[in-house]
Amino acid sequence: MSKATFRFYAELNDFLPVPRRQIAFDYLFSQTPSAKDAIEACGVPHTEVDLILANGCSVDFNCQVQNGDYLSIYPVFESLDLTPLLKIRPQPLREIRFVLDIHLGKLATYLRLLGFDTLYSNQYSDPELAEISSRGGRILLTRDRGLLKRSCVTHGYCLRNHQPELQVREILQRFDLYRLATPFQRCLGCNGLVGPVEKREVESLLPPRTRLLFEKYYQCSHCGKAYWEGSHYKQMATQVSQWLEGKTAGVDTSRNSCSDE
Repeated sequence: MSKATFRFYAELNDFLPVPRRQIAFDYLFSQTPSAKDAIEACGVPHTEVDLILANGCSVDFNCQVQNGDYLSIYPVFESLDLTPLLKIRPQPLREIRFVLDIHLGKLATYLRLLGFDTLYSNQYSDPELAEISSRGGRILLTRDRGLLKRSCVTHGYCLRNHQPELQVREILQRFDLYRLATPFQRCLGCNGLVGPVEKREVESLLPPRTRLLFEKYYQCSHCGKAYWEGSHYKQMATQVSQWLEGKTAGVDTSRNSCSDE
């Protein structure tokens, strides 16, 4: 049995058992596992890792862990320039698009409300989610760390919060999406784009009282659902403003962890 020393930094400790957090600990292994396999054996999905130093040298996921190695593992950095170092993640996606697992339906609605391209179905299987993420260049959002360990997933994030209202704040902060939000431009039901439409074109879809009270309407280009700025719209607009103006408050993820299921 061989032994290496691992040290995980910052929010990567969310995935570790409490006794292993914020300290260097021994990792026992046989044969010569790759850095990816060893890191995920500790409980950390590879999608959360941005930099690995083996004995002080930057390495990628394919590096073979050797007896006596010291590995330092770092999360995604938002403010530090790591250009001189070998970054192990793929380049950031040109367009921010998401696919969510079956437990995140409410979050999917909120992200669509903010205008982000968000695929969701309660019928998606884990293999389908991984394939959609990989093939479509979408960030996979989940609380299931096992799903993020699938090798074909290159862009993903394990949510720390349980409540959808906190999850949307977490995503806005984690991916710095405040300036990219375009509220009320996507259908909350199907993710299609929503645009202005003449009243006569949607009149047959409207409740009688709505036809009398409103003249300005919008329609989803995909499913045909009609929208108007009623009382529910005002409530949603208030919520959107709170999300986008709350960027300095931060989201506490220290008390949350992701599932292994």
